[in-house]
Amino acid sequence: MRSVKSLLAAGAATLISSMAFAADMPIAAPPPMYAPAAPPADFGGWYLRGDVGMTNQRAKSIDSALPAGYSKSTEGLGFDSASLFDLGVGYRFNNWFRADVIGQYRGKANLHGSDNVFGPGFVGVNNYTGSKSEWVVMANAYVDLGTWWCITPFIGAGVGGSYNKISGFRDDGVSYSPGLNNSVAYFADNGKWNLAWAAHAGLAYKVNPGFTVELAYSYMNLGDGAPGNYRLFDNSASGPTSIKIKDITSHDVKLGVRWELNSPQPAYMPPLVTKG
Repeated sequence: MRSVKSLLAAGAATLISSMAFAADMPIAAPPPMYAPAAPPADFGGWYLRGDVGMTNQRAKSIDSALPAGYSKSTEGLGFDSASLFDLGVGYRFNNWFRADVIGQYRGKANLHGSDNVFGPGFVGVNNYTGSKSEWVVMANAYVDLGTWWCITPFIGAGVGGSYNKISGFRDDGVSYSPGLNNSVAYFADNGKWNLAWAAHAGLAYKVNPGFTVELAYSYMNLGDGAPGNYRLFDNSASGPTSIKIKDITSHDVKLGVRWELNSPQPAYMPPLVTKG
């Protein structure tokens, strides 16, 4: 009988000790329902861009050599509007600064203008026609000025080179000295590289983390242009020309898109499980 009581007492002591040890163990935290999203990094990455738009171009003057004692005035010098297209690649450094390099084609714009020439016993006019197009390579930098309702205003500047090509240039001349004379000169197509620069401003709308649409304005300074060698219509004279179209500028309106190549991925949240 005494041995049974001893066995019961030992079992009770063991049970009490186990309960006390369990009470001292920490309670494990429940598993999280989803992985918390990482805070957004203050940098972006590579992106591709493309633009289409229209140009509104002008030139300061058409320069040409004149004999001593002669003068001239230019009237109606300008270009018709034309289309533009460009593609580029860029890098966003942080939330407010990005840069890109673009290649741009500016379509043919018709040229028109006249020079009224005056000299001793001479009055004449040269009517110019032709067209102009450009290939532009430019590096641009932009500052984003903050975002409101997914819209980000920005400003920027660029520098590069412009290959200005003059095509189909023609000079129709009429003079009185003192008799009335007419002449027509044809010019070969010719292109030349110039230093080019630009100033940009616009609005960007972020459609989703990887796709942005832009509406932008650019002021472009494209340098000079010149036609090639001339030939009179009756082959009475030909050779290099002194004509130069000076200070070609343009006011451009563009619609563009940007594709982010490493846009952030949304945080994964597993579905909720309801126990019945």
